[in-house]
Amino acid sequence: MKPVHALIITGLLILVVLSCGCTQEQKPAAVTPPSVSLTTSPAPAVNPYPDAKPLNAPAAFGSGDMTGTATVTKYIVKPYYNWTSPTWLSARELAAYAPPKEVRLGYNMEKPAAGNTFLFVFFKVANTGPKAIYALSPQQVVVFVDGKTYSYRPVSDSDVTIDGISVTQYDYQIGKGGTGGYIQPGTSNAAEGYLIYEVPDSMTPDTTFVIANLDYQTRAEWVLG
Repeated sequence: MKPVHALIITGLLILVVLSCGCTQEQKPAAVTPPSVSLTTSPAPAVNPYPDAKPLNAPAAFGSGDMTGTATVTKYIVKPYYNWTSPTWLSARELAAYAPPKEVRLGYNMEKPAAGNTFLFVFFKVANTGPKAIYALSPQQVVVFVDGKTYSYRPVSDSDVTIDGISVTQYDYQIGKGGTGGYIQPGTSNAAEGYLIYEVPDSMTPDTTFVIANLDYQTRAEWVLG
């Protein structure tokens, strides 16, 4: 065979092979992206009362000649407390109480429910005007802890003495067992005392708030920590 013919035949064979798809295009290998670990930070807790006052900061209320201030002065946390009362230690009072109250060495012991503790909030209301003002009721003061509101727990009588507490319950400063009354002008006439709340023992001062509805248009909040 002549060389020219051989070259022609070889070229034709190459064209046939290419047209039959016998040669395949090499595709690039797939690249797997590196795995990325995403970490999300927990959302910061929302402060429900960003304008809450610190302890000993007075909140003003009232108008005209009838004005006053309310103040949360301090707090104490007690896992339990002992109290005594001449009235409750009398035979007549003990006999009327059912079931019988446990009395040991002149003291009654109060314990909270499991997982709770007692929070003593010390509250003061002063008259800053020339006329007498209505005294706040303890029901107007609540404690807010972890999304829940707690009302105060009253003691049994005005003559109750709690171990380690030198003052009486707030409302008994106004009148025996009363939750109303008036506060006369002058610093010396201020009404003050404690209010007891049973709250979770997981409470922390910087997330515990005292909320008081001082009058029909004024509300004040304090943060304990």
